[in-house]
Amino acid sequence: MTSAAEALAVFHERRNLAAVAPQGPLALTNTQWVDTEQTIWGVPGIWAPRTDGGSGLVVTATTEDQIHVDGALVEGSVIVRGKDDDAPSTVVFSENVSGHVISGEGGYALRVWDTESEGIQKFGTIDAFDYNEAWIITGSWTEIPGGKSVGFEHLKDEGVARDEVVPGEIRFTHEGTEYSIAAFKAGRALQLVFSDATNGASTYSVGRFLFLAPNPDGTITLDFNYAILPPCAFSYAFNCPLPPAQNRFPFAIEAGEKNVMAKDGSLLHG
Repeated sequence: MTSAAEALAVFHERRNLAAVAPQGPLALTNTQWVDTEQTIWGVPGIWAPRTDGGSGLVVTATTEDQIHVDGALVEGSVIVRGKDDDAPSTVVFSENVSGHVISGEGGYALRVWDTESEGIQKFGTIDAFDYNEAWIITGSWTEIPGGKSVGFEHLKDEGVARDEVVPGEIRFTHEGTEYSIAAFKAGRALQLVFSDATNGASTYSVGRFLFLAPNPDGTITLDFNYAILPPCAFSYAFNCPLPPAQNRFPFAIEAGEKNVMAKDGSLLHG
């Protein structure tokens, strides 16, 4: 039977592999929002918003630019459908460089991925605390009918909050103090964005994520051994949500991932 510590070791191994995947966080070299006709750093073509209100962007290029959209070499102007489309487009710039279009606050951006990025070449490992059973905490879960909106600031949004749906209230007690925290929907799971007293010391300065789900009996398990670094810990091209005030813990959670490390033992990304 696999022990809890062994299961966590497998999880960390998979996280290391995912970090260097072709479209893993270390491969992302640029996220550029397109609100007018423009060039995009690192790739060819002229990029512009669609004028018909449809999903995605329009790229204009010649065959010399060697841009392939959905398998076809671009000559002239071509629509690149976004990830919010039922059939999002694939974009290939070279053997190593690819892209896709994402949607955001009223617009679209091109994300560029490079399987030979500087981050991938320098990556050593994701440093993490040893397994610690003390950081498996059972809390209570109370569903909020219809959910409620909570504003989450993002790293690059200069204080502008984006509303996320919080489907319920999570409460837990640590050292005699009760905490009420907010986790928003992330697919079928809940995503907790939190910070604690380790941030900027032994762990990434911005905070960490924990994915969790309510138990059938009305409890919820917070296993901080599975706390992970946000994508912005791997690449400046990501824009991560910041912990809201109620998720900023005054104590040190010495469990989960710490920092992204380079092969030479230094921090890959502060």
